[in-house]
Amino acid sequence: MENGNPLIRLEGIQKIFYTEELETHALEDIHLEIQEGEFAEVMGPSGCGKSTLLSLIGLLDTPTEGNYWLDGEPVSGLSATERARVRNKHIGFIFQAFNLIGDLTVFENVELPLIYGGVDASERKEKAIRALERVDMSHRMDHYPSQLSGGQRQRVAAARAVVGDPLILLADEPTGNLDSTNGEAVMNLLKGLHAEGSTILMVTHDPRYSAYAERTIHLFDGHITDEEVKQVEVEFAQVSG
Repeated sequence: MENGNPLIRLEGIQKIFYTEELETHALEDIHLEIQEGEFAEVMGPSGCGKSTLLSLIGLLDTPTEGNYWLDGEPVSGLSATERARVRNKHIGFIFQAFNLIGDLTVFENVELPLIYGGVDASERKEKAIRALERVDMSHRMDHYPSQLSGGQRQRVAAARAVVGDPLILLADEPTGNLDSTNGEAVMNLLKGLHAEGSTILMVTHDPRYSAYAERTIHLFDGHITDEEVKQVEVEFAQVSG
């Protein structure tokens, strides 16, 4: 990464969804930078464009207008194949619904992005075990998702997200399907990963977890309305490894 360049840079991003009778402006004139090593969050009510913004940053979708640079490289105009390659190499995802594959073991779920990335078997094993150790789930590597609690499944999802050492972790409502105890445990996990050097951008509508992020980006009706930088003093459990 070049000195002084943000890891994520969006300029004039607009996203419009078209139907036969209607066009919906999901995002309007978004200008945003995320620095390497930052823990930022996007907050706002349901339907304000949070998940759309995360999908664009995660290269799961493309903007209608505007420019996007990832680690100094323009990515707005990439083909679907090129987006998939960059996404697999540089971006880790943690979803509200975990998105684990039920008939694969914990180890196999975490290993999967490395298979797509063409990593050889011995390196895959080493990286997958290391990722599971980071989230304190290596002792469950031979279990299946159905044998885990919601909090444990989200830990496995976090291991899968970090296994390839991505440039950034994108967390879309990571506590949305969890009770308050498991929700706090997952937030402590994210805080621990951030302390180890991970860059994190989280989408949430839950103000209870706002204190974990260093910067809050407020989104309303597709517009960034405010940004808040704060001192973060949150006690968190040590991440294994």
